[in-house]
Amino acid sequence: MNVLADTWAYLRDPDSWLGPGAMLDLLWQQLLLTGTALAVAVALGLPLALWLGHLGRGGFVAINVSAVGRAVPTFALLAILVAADWPGSDTLGPYGRAGLATLIALTLFALPPLITNAYVAMTEVPADVKEAARGMGMTGRQRFWRAELPLALPLVLGGVRLALVQVWATATIAALVAGPGLGRVITDGFYRNDYGQGLAGAVVVAAVALVLEIVAARVQRLSRPTDRRPDPLSVNSGRER
Repeated sequence: MNVLADTWAYLRDPDSWLGPGAMLDLLWQQLLLTGTALAVAVALGLPLALWLGHLGRGGFVAINVSAVGRAVPTFALLAILVAADWPGSDTLGPYGRAGLATLIALTLFALPPLITNAYVAMTEVPADVKEAARGMGMTGRQRFWRAELPLALPLVLGGVRLALVQVWATATIAALVAGPGLGRVITDGFYRNDYGQGLAGAVVVAAVALVLEIVAARVQRLSRPTDRRPDPLSVNSGRER
């Protein structure tokens, strides 16, 4: 109970939130890291995965590259990048110390779910839809943009949603190499036996992850194609009249 009381007291203290290196500063830093890493991963991974899925080729390479990416521990990769001559632990503008190393590690971590979901989404578009689009005389590019991608989009965004939450949560490990983000609140708290501070940092990370999940799930639901076909019951009842 004392730990919970200390956690609540830390969260209520304005000094915990305001000022350089306080939680609001570190929260913004971690959001910036997450958003940048996800944007780079989307730019690198989605076009290739979508196009390979459209062609129906390269599935073995796409899926296995993603599997290798999942197998490599993100912290191990981050430690190697920080210890290397480049990118090292140099400060990168608003991203903080070891900012570039953290961005590279998080970007590589985000790629597997993006690539897997995008490729699978394109290959699972019904064959009759593709054939109908081809029968209408659409070019390959037109079939991709007007027929396949709209149907695949919800599953593609599912991969983005998964990558977003995973990257946000994983970004806290940067603190283990004195890097940026809210993980510093957690590590500093437990290092100094201030368990209230450490738990407070964990609570904020979990709360933001929940908010990101809710927002991303909403966007994914909105991307689902709307079935505009008339209701057979209403059509029949109209005819009977």
